[in-house]
Amino acid sequence: MSSRRSRITEDEINELISKLQSLLPESRRRSLGRVVELQASASKLLKETCNYIKNLHREVDDLSERLSGLMDNMEMNSFEAEIVRSLLRS
Repeated sequence: MSSRRSRITEDEINELISKLQSLLPESRRRSLGRVVELQASASKLLKETCNYIKNLHREVDDLSERLSGLMDNMEMNSFEAEIVRSLLRS
């Protein structure tokens, strides 16, 4: 009975794919197009999602480096440094 409960239905897969697709930005969703076959659609969606996450990681790394450089060139007690610290706490 437990093996029966652990199996996911096609409807559940379709629902999860739909939820995942709704999380992607509009431009990425459009690039997926209309693929009728579930496996092809799911595969393409997962690849696009992985690419999106990789891009987000690169953006975070870039912003971290830029922020670090900014903080290195800033006096720690300055008004600008306090603004940056308050933004980081938010």
